[in-house]
Amino acid sequence: MSHQQETTPAGSSSLAELTIKPLEESEVLIVDDSRTMRMILVRALHELGFKKITEAADGRQAVGLIKEKSFDLMLLDMEMPEMNGMEVLQTIKSSPELSGLPVIVVSGAEQLETAVKCIEAGAEDYLPKPFNPTLLRARVTSSIEKKRLRDLDRLRFIQLQEEKELLERTQKRLAKELEDAAMYVRSILPEPTQKPYVIDWHYEPSTELAGDSFGYHWIDDEHFAIYLLDVCGHGVGAALLSVSAINAIRSGALPGVDFRDPGAVLQALNSAFPMERNNDMYFTIWYGVYHAPTRLLRHASGGHPPAFLVLPGGEIEDLSKPGLMIGYLENLHYASASREVPPGSRLFVLCDGTYEVTKPDGKMLEFAEFRNFMQANATAPDVFRRLLDWLHSFNGPGSLDDDFSLIRVHFT
Repeated sequence: MSHQQETTPAGSSSLAELTIKPLEESEVLIVDDSRTMRMILVRALHELGFKKITEAADGRQAVGLIKEKSFDLMLLDMEMPEMNGMEVLQTIKSSPELSGLPVIVVSGAEQLETAVKCIEAGAEDYLPKPFNPTLLRARVTSSIEKKRLRDLDRLRFIQLQEEKELLERTQKRLAKELEDAAMYVRSILPEPTQKPYVIDWHYEPSTELAGDSFGYHWIDDEHFAIYLLDVCGHGVGAALLSVSAINAIRSGALPGVDFRDPGAVLQALNSAFPMERNNDMYFTIWYGVYHAPTRLLRHASGGHPPAFLVLPGGEIEDLSKPGLMIGYLENLHYASASREVPPGSRLFVLCDGTYEVTKPDGKMLEFAEFRNFMQANATAPDVFRRLLDWLHSFNGPGSLDDDFSLIRVHFT
C-alpha cells in the first residue's frame, strides 16, 4: 500500500508549520534555466549557512514545486523558456495560497526595467547579475526576515483566533450550565397552593444564579413548615449552598433533629454548614412551624429579617426571634418564639432584597418605610407587583441590587 504525504502550499502554512524556525533552516527555491547559475547560487547560499535548497530548471517546474511544498524564499531568474520569470511571479501573486512567498528577482543589468516591473508586480527585491556575495546575504536575509515576521504575525493571529473561539465555546458552555443551574434552582421551589392555606410567592434573582431559596411542606399531619434562606453573595457557590441547605430541610436530612422545633433546626443547620467548609459563605434563615390544631406558629431566625404577620384588622406584627447567621460560629444555641395566628391573618416571609434599595439621594430605604408600605398593601391581591413597582421607583429599571424573594400565606 502506498501513502501519499500531505503537503501544504506556500502561503497557506498550518499552525504547526508557522512556528518560527532558525534562519539557516529556511527553505529556499532557486529557479534558473542555467545549471551553472544554479550551482553558483547554491554554493553561495551554503556558505551563508542555508542547508535546505531546492532547484528548478524552468518556471513550470517551479510553480509545480511551490504548489506541493512550502518555501521561505524564491530566487527567480527572468529569462527562461516556456514560462519566464514575470509569468511565474504573476501566477504566484494571483493565488491567495501562494502569494505569501517572497520572491527575489535575479536579473542582468540589461533587464533592470523588467526587474522594476517585477517589483511593482509583487517581488520582494531584486539581485543583479553578476551578484555580490555581500549583497546576496543582505537581500536574502532581509527577505526571509520579513517573511518570518509576517509568519509570526500570522501565527499570533491564528493563536488569537483559536483563543477567541475557545473563549466563545467556553462562554457558551458556561452560559448553558448557568441556565441549567438556574432552571434547577427554580425547579425545587414549591408550587403555589390553595388548600388548606392560600400560599403564593414571588422570586426574582438579581443575577443568573441567586443565593435565595425557600419552601414549605407538611412535617406530619398537624405541623406545617415555612422557611426562607438567603446565602451571602451570588453565583454558583451561593446557589449550591442554598440548594444544599433547602434540600436538607425539605428531606429531613439532619439526623436526630425534631423539625417541629425551629430553634433545633437552626442549631443543626449551623453545625452542618460551617462557613469554613463552604468557601467562607454563610446564610440567614427564617424558619416557622404552624401547628394546625392550635393555630400556634413557632419560629426562629438566624440573622434574617423578621416575617410580618398581618392581622385581620390590618395591624402588622414582626415575627422574629433573633439569632446569629447560620455557619458563622460554632456551637450556637437558637431559641424559638411562638404566636397564635387568628383566622384571616396573612404571613409574609421575606429576604432583605425586598427592601434594601438605594434611593435617588443615595440613602438606603429604611426598614420602617418598607414595613409601612407592606401594612398599607398587605391585603391587595397584587401586592407583589405593587412592591416591585415601588422599589423600582427608587432603584430604576432593570434588576434590583439583590435577590427578591417573598412568600405570602393566607391562613383561613
